[in-house]
Amino acid sequence: MNKSLLFKTCLIGISLSLSSCAIFQKKQAPQAKAETSKKGDIKDYKKVITKDAKSDQGLFTVHQLDKKYFYEIPDTLFNREMLMVTRIAKTANGLGFGGGKQNTQVLRWQKKGDDVLLRVVSHEVVAADSLPVHEAVVNSNFEPILYSFPIKAFHKDSINNNTVIEVTDLYKKDIAALGFPQSRRKNYKISRLDDDRSYIDTIRSFPKNIEVRHVKTYNASQPPSNSATGSISLEFSNSMILLPKTPMKRRYFDERVGWFARSQTDYGLSAQKSKEVTYLDRWKLEVKEEDKQKFLNGELVEPKKQIVYYIDRATPKQWVPYIKQGIEDWQVAFEAAGFKNAIIAKEAPSKEEDPDWSPEDVRYSVVRYLASPIPNANGPHVSDPRSGEILESDINWYHNVMTLLRNWFFVQTAAINEDARGVEFKDEVMGRLIRFVSSHEVGHTLGLPHNMGSSVAYKVEDLRNPEFTEKYGTAPSIMDYARFNYIAQPGDGDVALMPNIGIYDKYSISWGYRPILDKSAKEEKPILDEWILEHAGNPMYRFGSQQSGSTIDPSSQTEDLGDDSMLASEYGIKNLKRIVPNLIEWTAEDGKDYQDLDDLYKQILSQYNRYMGHVTANIGGVYEHYKTYDQEGAVYTHVDTEKQKRAMSFLQDQLFTTPEWLLDASIFNKIEFDGSVERLRSYQVRTLNNILDFGRMARLIENETINENAYGLLDMMSDLRSGVFSELSRGNTIDIYRRNLQRAYVDRMAYLMKEKQNSIPSKYRNWINHSDINVEQSDIRPVVRAELNNLKREVQRAIGRTSDKMSRYHLQDLVERIDIILDPRG
Repeated sequence: MNKSLLFKTCLIGISLSLSSCAIFQKKQAPQAKAETSKKGDIKDYKKVITKDAKSDQGLFTVHQLDKKYFYEIPDTLFNREMLMVTRIAKTANGLGFGGGKQNTQVLRWQKKGDDVLLRVVSHEVVAADSLPVHEAVVNSNFEPILYSFPIKAFHKDSINNNTVIEVTDLYKKDIAALGFPQSRRKNYKISRLDDDRSYIDTIRSFPKNIEVRHVKTYNASQPPSNSATGSISLEFSNSMILLPKTPMKRRYFDERVGWFARSQTDYGLSAQKSKEVTYLDRWKLEVKEEDKQKFLNGELVEPKKQIVYYIDRATPKQWVPYIKQGIEDWQVAFEAAGFKNAIIAKEAPSKEEDPDWSPEDVRYSVVRYLASPIPNANGPHVSDPRSGEILESDINWYHNVMTLLRNWFFVQTAAINEDARGVEFKDEVMGRLIRFVSSHEVGHTLGLPHNMGSSVAYKVEDLRNPEFTEKYGTAPSIMDYARFNYIAQPGDGDVALMPNIGIYDKYSISWGYRPILDKSAKEEKPILDEWILEHAGNPMYRFGSQQSGSTIDPSSQTEDLGDDSMLASEYGIKNLKRIVPNLIEWTAEDGKDYQDLDDLYKQILSQYNRYMGHVTANIGGVYEHYKTYDQEGAVYTHVDTEKQKRAMSFLQDQLFTTPEWLLDASIFNKIEFDGSVERLRSYQVRTLNNILDFGRMARLIENETINENAYGLLDMMSDLRSGVFSELSRGNTIDIYRRNLQRAYVDRMAYLMKEKQNSIPSKYRNWINHSDINVEQSDIRPVVRAELNNLKREVQRAIGRTSDKMSRYHLQDLVERIDIILDPRG
């Protein structure tokens, strides 16, 4: 055969076997083959893993030789699925706080000839392997190879045949899936990884997981901090967790009960199109075989395996009991699901008690205490993507969460609560607040998201009732952002100040965790539906999702309480008015500067601003109540006219009419040389712009189109203009705060006349609330133009009525500004 033809045939894989090609290549290039063979030779185990190696036995045995790392993989673990979770463990300033997941993927180690392949497994598209369509699904989901490792040696120990590979480059090189995501690199103009400033810190092996810590330094032309270095250094943690051989039975998701969940597209279902299947993230709680009859008889039984949380050794001792109480508060919810002692808290063993114990061991879920200035706590979890089984969870508890709690408790309860008056609380008071946060974060680790539609179940006046709040707390769910009882007034008595594990929490845990014995996931679905319908229409059992972007549903807001935003916020402002005159006294301490006074005054302003946001959401608001076909009534309902009008009146009275009570000169002269005028302007403008939002205006237009006697765009615009410019008809002096507000109104009208609605990138549209409208072809600009013309006539008439020089100058300026908007070419 012609040699050139043979060579081409080998390249394209036609006619000749692979072995024939190999023989021909060996004859043609013996030196190159010899060099390749020498480089890739499989050596004797003792020559690769020498006596100088530091070895760590676990899922794989990990060996370290100088700066090289080797995995010794048992044959039994090849082709087993493993979950790799990549987090930023330590972050550069300006990149957020550490601990956040960057990537999660399923991996499979596969032996292929003299190599080991690390493949990425997808569970996004599936079909049962017994169905013909399974082959098509497999063919369309060929598993990509993340990395290839030449086999260095084999080792047979007393139990397994093991394969040795070197993994140094997997963690030292720039493997985006295990480091900083490509999607975030653009923001900082990262060009490449700097190998000389990147290294593996530790690799530790545990019975069910391997934990890798590695530092990566990226060259970046726009780093978020330390710009002189031209780089970003981050420490990553990669957790590789062995998934169970047999996935847990799923429980299917229903949006009427809030739950963290995951989805697959299943081509094996009988539907006439590919169908998305969504199922819950939850711990594997099972009834012991010997207890099944007791469980069926209604007796509480202990699960086969409890949910156990360990309190980090670093946690200050005075807070340990409160964190433990917050964890075990959930026992009452699991009792509703048929289990006793399902969730317990333990202190982590000391180094003397167990030197090998580590919070990085996936067998332990840990409340990790972090010495960080971040005022927060969060409760992430790791779950099996095939089934939703939660495998472990670490609650990150940052030290400065106590500052956050102090601020909330002070501004929301100090008016009625002596324990909250001061900048440092007694241990038992702070401990109770820590217990509250502990319970909330544990709820997340059990699978529960925020339920922002919970607190609206209670009437505002009920939150002033000691008997009611003692029985029900301040919200049906601790998973709402219903912080502390800002509604209760002096003289109301011993009202509850915070939520506990509530009616909704018990219901949702029961719905998600109560075993339905001897039923498949599909067979469970009608039973789960029945459990929901038993409470349909009862606001105590309602789930309202957390809204990102615009707040469209005013009954599902963060930081609010009660069923009426205007009445609740009115009570809240009354309490803020009681706090401000006492603020200097309640923060005073000899020899101390006024930083705490400054901080807490700004917290009062923030709380006041929250009330404005709660009320504004009612204007153009639409309620969302999840339902299915077998339930009557609408899912989406516009807020009624009377409530929207009350919301507008509230904002005119409490914000746009200058809130003199906030302007305390005795506070200002201790915390700043200027800023009070500009600060109030910014708060007023924020709410004004929120009202005059394209999306809100779109909903007002739609409401008046489809509903009779609706509060429409013309109504809102007229009411807003009349209130903001109320001085015009009476010729009153216009103070500086109102002048600023009125100019801001005209500026916003200019914005509405010339700008377009900001578009939401497609990848975020499922997560961000947004009402779309084509502004140029809508009624918005005709209405704005008419309002400006009406305002111009009113201002011109008012100029002659006012005797105040500054007010007259202001009005003359408004006319000029309006003319420029209406006729920009003039």
